[in-house]
Amino acid sequence: MYLTNTGRSEPVTIAEIASQFEAPHNHLIKVVNRLGKLGLVVATRGRSGGVRLAVDPYRIKLGNVLRQLEGHTELINCAEPPCALRGSCRLKAALDEGMEAFYRAMDRFNLAEMVDTPTGEKIIRLHRQFLAARH
Repeated sequence: MYLTNTGRSEPVTIAEIASQFEAPHNHLIKVVNRLGKLGLVVATRGRSGGVRLAVDPYRIKLGNVLRQLEGHTELINCAEPPCALRGSCRLKAALDEGMEAFYRAMDRFNLAEMVDTPTGEKIIRLHRQFLAARH
């Protein structure tokens, strides 16, 4: 969401995101790396490097991002360790159906919608505060 503000000339750095959201720097490196592999962000190294969106935020569906980031579609795995109720239990099917319904519901939203007012205005203020503190 923080990368959707394109009204600034300086790149957004991982250090900036870590500072703004009090998130662990090392964790953000992993997140940016994963988002890069998914083709959602582009990271440039070096003194003038940073992170930017690689895809129009209108094209980024939340459900799709969540599916890819989670890396699995099952809430429970009845095979490992083997469950005594496996094959006779209806819970797994219900949970799988609920998870898919969640992803479908999230696919109704795109990233651009998530940064509409008032969120987008707050993000712009955060950008300005960070840049002002640096200069």
